[in-house]
Amino acid sequence: MKTAGNFSNSITIFEVASQAGVSNGTVSRVLNNDPHVKLETRERVIQTIQDLGYVVNRQARSLAGGRTQIIGILVPDLGTGYIGEIIQGIDSELQLAGYDLMLYTTHRTPVLEANYVANLTQGMVDGLILVLPKNPEDYIDLLKAHHFPFVLVDHQGSGQDCPAVGATNWQGAYHATEYLVNLGHTRIGFITGSMDMGAAVDRLEGYKAALWASHIAFRANLVRESTFHQLDGYNSAMELLNQEDPPTAIFASNDVMALGVMDAVRERGQRIPEDISVVGFDDIPQASIVHPALTTVRQPLKNMGSIATQMLLDLLKNPDASKKRIELPTGLVVRDSCKPPHS
Repeated sequence: MKTAGNFSNSITIFEVASQAGVSNGTVSRVLNNDPHVKLETRERVIQTIQDLGYVVNRQARSLAGGRTQIIGILVPDLGTGYIGEIIQGIDSELQLAGYDLMLYTTHRTPVLEANYVANLTQGMVDGLILVLPKNPEDYIDLLKAHHFPFVLVDHQGSGQDCPAVGATNWQGAYHATEYLVNLGHTRIGFITGSMDMGAAVDRLEGYKAALWASHIAFRANLVRESTFHQLDGYNSAMELLNQEDPPTAIFASNDVMALGVMDAVRERGQRIPEDISVVGFDDIPQASIVHPALTTVRQPLKNMGSIATQMLLDLLKNPDASKKRIELPTGLVVRDSCKPPHS
């Protein structure tokens, strides 16, 4: 007999059933967390599994038409607190449900993203959560055709029948811009995210709408198209600040770029917020610990990950359930990086 801890794939479910004195079906129900197994029987089976060192072959289970108990997660990268917060929300829900997480980074490469999706849907995982996908249109139809459960996070998706979780990006950008206007700023620089993403488009439109509502003319020279990365936030800020009539405030479409803006302001020998006000978007953990603490738009990132996971688990239980599109509220978090302009 093997001792606990010496796990081996050579042990079969039949040996576990024989040793525990139960049927193969009972062992299978225990492995799948079926609530209808008596507690005494469940404990005996679990103890036998530990004693024999039985390891579930999830791929074999999948090929046999069962569940892998694994959820695939596709993210663009792992370099920001934004992604980390969403993954925390996903992971906590999967742990409660008894699922494991398989994580892939796409590096915003459409071909790589599509290849990962194609591979993961071949029995490797039970469902997919796609965070900030680059070109979901390339494979959404394939997922739908195969009735493969998936949820998009922070992306508009293609069509209303795509299950998705996002936030009120337009409203958040509107309120942040309105806040700067109420402080007295009329020359407000804006740094966009990647404009192939719905969130970036919505934030730019919210910024424009707040200017128009305050009867401030939109000036294209105060907008810089960027990519959500810190270095690009820095470079865009330098371009804005080097203008003959530079902005008195800069609103970056995410906190990571806002940190780059702050670097650029300091490098020019200027002060935040005395010379330049800075606003971000997301409220990642770093936003509250930089100096000065960053005023930003809070997205409920952990909740987005948590709710997306709950939606996916519901789809696994009920594939015919209606496809929801949930938009969570954003909120302005006022800290220390803004004040009225000199004039």
